[in-house]
Amino acid sequence: MLPTMDKPKMYWAQNDKLLAEILNVDPALGLTLNEAAARLDKEGPNSIMLQKDKPVWLVLISQFASPLIWLLLFSTVLSFFFGEYLDGIAIGIVIIINASIGFAMEMQAQHSMRALMKMTTITSKVLREGQITEIASEEIVRGDVLFVEGGDMVTADARLIKAAQVQADESVLTGESLPVEKEPRILSADTQMADRTNMLYKGTFITRGNGIALVVNTGMSSELGTVAGMVKVAQHAATPLEKKISDLSKKLIRGTLVLVVMVFIAGILYNRGIILMLKTAIALAVAAIPEGLPVVCTLALAYGMLLMARKGVIVKKMSSVETLGGVNVICTDKTGTLTQNRIEVSHIQVNGKRSDITVNIPAASLLWQQDDSIAGTIAFQQVCRIAALCNTASFRLDNEIQTESGDPLETALLKMVHCTSLKPADYQRMFPLVTTIPFSSDTRIMATLHSNNNRYYLAVKGSIEDVLNYCTAECKDNNINPLTDKQKEHWLSLAEKQATSGLRVLGFAFRSMSDRQTELLNDLTFAGYIGFMDPPRQEVSQSIRLCREAGIRVIMITGDHPATAKNIALQLGITTTPGAAAMTGKQMRPYQQLTSAEKKKWLNTSVFARVTPEQKLDLIKVYQEQKMIVGMVGDGVNDAPAIKKADIGIAMGQRGTQVAQEVADMVLKNESFSFIVLAIRQGRIIFDNIRKFVVYLLSSNLSELLVIATIAILNLPFQLLPLQILFINLVTDLLPALALGITPGAPDIMQRKPYLKATDIIDRKRWIAIITYAFIIAVNAVIAVAVGHRFLPPEKNRDNNILFYTLILAQVLHVFNMSFNRNIPLYKTEVFRNRYVWYAVISCVVIVWLSWWIKPVRMALGVVIHDWQDWFIILSCSLLSLIFIRLCKKLKWVI
Repeated sequence: MLPTMDKPKMYWAQNDKLLAEILNVDPALGLTLNEAAARLDKEGPNSIMLQKDKPVWLVLISQFASPLIWLLLFSTVLSFFFGEYLDGIAIGIVIIINASIGFAMEMQAQHSMRALMKMTTITSKVLREGQITEIASEEIVRGDVLFVEGGDMVTADARLIKAAQVQADESVLTGESLPVEKEPRILSADTQMADRTNMLYKGTFITRGNGIALVVNTGMSSELGTVAGMVKVAQHAATPLEKKISDLSKKLIRGTLVLVVMVFIAGILYNRGIILMLKTAIALAVAAIPEGLPVVCTLALAYGMLLMARKGVIVKKMSSVETLGGVNVICTDKTGTLTQNRIEVSHIQVNGKRSDITVNIPAASLLWQQDDSIAGTIAFQQVCRIAALCNTASFRLDNEIQTESGDPLETALLKMVHCTSLKPADYQRMFPLVTTIPFSSDTRIMATLHSNNNRYYLAVKGSIEDVLNYCTAECKDNNINPLTDKQKEHWLSLAEKQATSGLRVLGFAFRSMSDRQTELLNDLTFAGYIGFMDPPRQEVSQSIRLCREAGIRVIMITGDHPATAKNIALQLGITTTPGAAAMTGKQMRPYQQLTSAEKKKWLNTSVFARVTPEQKLDLIKVYQEQKMIVGMVGDGVNDAPAIKKADIGIAMGQRGTQVAQEVADMVLKNESFSFIVLAIRQGRIIFDNIRKFVVYLLSSNLSELLVIATIAILNLPFQLLPLQILFINLVTDLLPALALGITPGAPDIMQRKPYLKATDIIDRKRWIAIITYAFIIAVNAVIAVAVGHRFLPPEKNRDNNILFYTLILAQVLHVFNMSFNRNIPLYKTEVFRNRYVWYAVISCVVIVWLSWWIKPVRMALGVVIHDWQDWFIILSCSLLSLIFIRLCKKLKWVI
């Protein structure tokens, strides 16, 4: 069992053996599954807990925190005080119903966000019972043997015991922007945290190298947990959408107050009674201001996020959903996103000979298409040795079951070696690893140093032009010959031809030494190159065509050869001009030095190759200067700065590094480009739906205000009762608005231009539509009363009842006007075909019928509908409002 350990144990000052004893673990085997489970049960999950969900009781109480609800409660008290018990009870019931609905929606939103958080769990590699296992980071316990490599986020405080060129970004803890070199040597006990070079800390990132560490603290016991625990209250930052909703609400409140004051004064002048007009004014305010709007928005966003999550698109921030709808530039990596990421060795050039090859795993053989004599050359043997040694991937074939992990390109190399006489494990046994020079975006090479019979062997692979820069000899005709500049140009020319055909080309070099030297990367011998094929995804061409129709430019940014990148871009339709060249990193000057002409050239280029992380950042800056909303797709540590800089950062979920996933706004579990288009489409749908139910709510509520204000100002002999106004608001606002929030996208949603960043929820066209819709509904409601008054015998409450039910049914039918595409018939719109809209309409009709059928409710509402003529007038005028609005849309007077 794990002994009790206090925080200041000074793990950095312990040797490996003593540390293992303290943690009660064998570093060669790791913890047993039972021991790990027991420690997890005792210590709790490895997570930082800053903010918990609101307690249920607090969520319930917060439903009564609105000033408008306080006004209703005040009105209820007044009703009881003046003996209006029925009104008081009824308004109290309305308050409870509103609070119950708000409570249910907020609890649903919390549940949705918890589900999303589970989908974004970060995983870690640990050693358990002698096997490397990938587990959720929350399951890590003290004593676990943790494996880390460049791109990983450190998921617990850990002490390094083995390291190869490990470098960590600890700015999240120390504020120091430069990465820190890490090594496993013992430090003095009084070493300060920033100088503990043998420690890794939770929340930091490995920027280079790989290593093995023993976990010493988890969760709130980690250094990050200690800092996080100092934060007593985490302030909620309003999203852009919340700010827009808030601004809209302020405008509505100001306008409503003016109208309410006018109605109140008119009522007093006509001797309608202060108490009655006070309750009417309060009810009007509630009817006019859709106080549930933020909650409905939150639920619509959460629903859309969950829809995307079920398809493998994890959007981490609600505010990102709104931004998605406005993306007009997507900068994307090539491998795995635009291509199938099924990389296989398909071509080889060594010893002055070349051939296409097919790797046959079941038969463990290589099929040579042109020249099988290559297999007997020393150069090919060197390429195989380098491929097996300079490699961090793994590949096994057990009982015809393939098991592989790591970089797909490195896995493809292991498969090729597996099909030769010597297997990868044979090479690795003959040449034990001494040290590693990891791949970096600066050098674009990887190297490993190995020992063999008191000598040293350096294996190097990388981009062919960079590998050749370190070479002074070549392996040819089974001899080592000097490598001239002319020969280098010849090799580059051969590789260029292969890259033009769509292959990714990798160069291989080696060096044999009698002793270990300080400077390794010099005097290398070039062995040859291998071409890899990664065919484009079949569905991507269609997705890029959809992007073009949607006004979205797709830009390819890749570390591959320019010719390879251009070939794939032509196949996919990213560029349609065969003569257009890809821009390389060497042609891109720093941002501060760019001229207007150069920026324009960047903006007109669709393919960028061999670019650095800084150049990716500069490219995004150039686009953002033009007020474009940029999405950046990437997977590596070198992509992380650009992902963070972009308006929408998109990381790969399977092969993406933890650094990229951490800074991204969106993570793709399924790494196809088509899912990015799906996410943009869903972002547009969500923003479109929010506009739909905001327009619906405001136009419906405004129609009530226009009717009530007109009646009050003209002193007509009928008026809606305060309780009737509340009932209309309750019936017509909630269910139809929620149904609109989950409407499928309009057929033309991806043919529209992207939303601008500053686009208001309600623009000028929609304000005109809201006023027009409200006016038509209000006029038809008044016409219904006039027809009933003129042609039906006078009865008590008849005018009031016709007005009451006409407003309800007209508003319920008004939901079908919320498609903003005027060019398609009503029955073909996305709203008409939304089954949830129909459920909402039917439910509203049932509620209306129950309000008439249940006697206590009927008495409270003052409903005494007399015969079928009343219902005929109500239905006719309700349908007329729908017809008139559709006609206005057809004539293009409103959207």
